[in-house]
Amino acid sequence: MRILFVTIVFLGGILGCKTNPGMKNLDEIKSYFQLKEFQFENVTGIGYEKGCTRRDNSDIIKVGDKHYVYYTKVYGRSPGYWGTIWAAFSEDNGHNWTEIGEVLGVGEKGQWDRQAVFTPNMIKVGDTYYLYYTGVMPTPTNEEGLFENNAVNDYTAIGVAQSKSPEGPFVRCSDDPVLSVSSDHDHFDSYRVDDAVLLKKEKEYRLYYKGRRYADGQSGPAHTQMGVAMSESPTGPFIKYEGNPILDQSHEVFLWKQNQGIACLASISCTFEYASDGIDFTGNPLSVKIDRDKRPNAPGAFRPDLTGDKGLNKLTWGISMIHNGDESYLVRWEHLPKGD
Repeated sequence: MRILFVTIVFLGGILGCKTNPGMKNLDEIKSYFQLKEFQFENVTGIGYEKGCTRRDNSDIIKVGDKHYVYYTKVYGRSPGYWGTIWAAFSEDNGHNWTEIGEVLGVGEKGQWDRQAVFTPNMIKVGDTYYLYYTGVMPTPTNEEGLFENNAVNDYTAIGVAQSKSPEGPFVRCSDDPVLSVSSDHDHFDSYRVDDAVLLKKEKEYRLYYKGRRYADGQSGPAHTQMGVAMSESPTGPFIKYEGNPILDQSHEVFLWKQNQGIACLASISCTFEYASDGIDFTGNPLSVKIDRDKRPNAPGAFRPDLTGDKGLNKLTWGISMIHNGDESYLVRWEHLPKGD
């Protein structure tokens, strides 16, 4: 009986070891984020400019010796549903930038993106650069053709444009969006879909996005949640994941490859989260808290995977925005050990 007892304990240890690596990995990731902090610095070229707003930038890609970032720009307006998409490049890892100019304007009259195009993001597939963006049209019931942002019928959608150069010009792939709001007013994304972030996983393209529910009305921003849609092609059709939403308390979509999985920063809860499959962020939440005044606003990260390159699968540096009324601007951040 003593031998049998020892054998059972030993086998139990072996079986236990089979479940430990995942938890150990999660503990290591949790410790990693607890020991890190964001540090910020001003930049030239896309920083503060009197009378100008630059905001809601993309992730950063590298092509040759240049890094590229895309963002919403508008003159004389406070943040909101106005603006077009501009681009800039840096030759010194994002400390100084040269603005290229507008790379995507509003759509033609009567189109779904006639009012504004904003919150861009990017992925390169083969020799083509795909620029994803959110668009909105003037309020359909406004007789003067103005935009009201009325929480009733000012729906957003996500489109995609393409170019053979990261500097454009970008041409819309279709007159129609690749992702639209749900027709069911109780769904989390029945009024807003916005803030696309791209990820390629094997042969599948994932479009992560934030959604707002029609039923939440003007209080919608406080209830924003994150969803994901999948496609076999960067131009769609994208099919929404049936288990959406995959993360609540996330008004800004900010995610990246971390270790063997995907990490994100939920902006409302101010927590780092992690999913080994890039989907299940809530089954075993990471929930590493960060002070609200120490996190980046509407950030994008330098992500080598967006151009097919191998990276370190962790945060290094990126660009984010400073809220400053109708003169919001962009800054650079690094993710460093605390105290460095």
